[in-house]
Amino acid sequence: MDLVNDFDKIIRDVSSVLGKSIDKSKYEIIDRGIPHQPRSLPTRMMGVYTFWYEGEFLKIGKAGPSSNARFLSQHYNPKSAQSTLAASVLSDKRMQDKGITENNVGDWIKNNCRRVDILLDSDLGIFTLELIEAALHYKYEPIYEGFATQR
Repeated sequence: MDLVNDFDKIIRDVSSVLGKSIDKSKYEIIDRGIPHQPRSLPTRMMGVYTFWYEGEFLKIGKAGPSSNARFLSQHYNPKSAQSTLAASVLSDKRMQDKGITENNVGDWIKNNCRRVDILLDSDLGIFTLELIEAALHYKYEPIYEGFATQR
């Protein structure tokens, strides 16, 4: 699956149809692969992060320019924040046969999930960040986003 080109097309199409095209020089899409190593948000950047596993997205989220911990590390530790990928994986009964524990879930995510990040210039503003996150949610319906009772 060519996620980099898919994401780029979504960004171009959605922003264009709304009459506010996002210049390609203002964002970068980075496929960190499997296994992956998370990286910090560069200065004056914000980001959308995605975690893909066995053909579906587990989580798609966003981090503003002052939220490096959210972007870099919180999703690998089940106790680091309220809603993390690690906590969702640990509570998912479908994942219980994979030998994942609280102690190894961060490494399991790094070794088994494909991470693709979209880095955006912070001068694009929070609404641009939220638009891209929402467009990806709409298209890919990540399994650990939203409440099951709302679906």
